[in-house]
Amino acid sequence: MARSLKKGPFIDEHLQKKVETMNREREKKVIKTWSRRSTIIPEMVGHTIAVHNGRKFVPVYISENMVGHKLGEFALTRTFKGHSGKKVEKVVSPTPGIKSAPGAAPPAAPAPGTKA
Repeated sequence: MARSLKKGPFIDEHLQKKVETMNREREKKVIKTWSRRSTIIPEMVGHTIAVHNGRKFVPVYISENMVGHKLGEFALTRTFKGHSGKKVEKVVSPTPGIKSAPGAAPPAAPAPGTKA
């Protein structure tokens, strides 16, 4: 469920104060924060905010497309190492002289124009 519009976006006060002072002084320093729950507001555009992911601070450069999203969306907490390799089964071609199971479909004929 989305947040009510009459409440407005949630931003931690300490983070909002830091952004306001940096805008006032026209500075562009990296701001460290643990507040993954804070919503990105238009005043943050152009700043780099280092968001904590549980292990380290991930620098996130704020662009206009990020406004309205949460800071935590851009600092991933889990590293994906990939799924285990897919086991490929070898298809065994029918060997001559061995009968197939009763009721089994006959083997398909080779495609025309191919060497058998």
